[in-house]
Amino acid sequence: MALSIEEQRLLSEIASRLSEEDPRLADRLSTLGRTRQRRRIRIIVASVVAVLVIAAAIATAVAVAMS
Repeated sequence: MALSIEEQRLLSEIASRLSEEDPRLADRLSTLGRTRQRRRIRIIVASVVAVLVIAAAIATAVAVAMS
């Protein structure tokens, strides 16, 4: 859902005021989204690696059983 130009302007104004009034909080909030995105990427990568390890173990077990 896209924001209207007026909504974007208001958010920019709020962000600007927050940066002036509490720069530490503004900095922490600006990194929050990136932190969540990194965490989500790590979870996805870990899940893919786990699936690959399980698939390799199954393939090895099948190969040993067939020989």
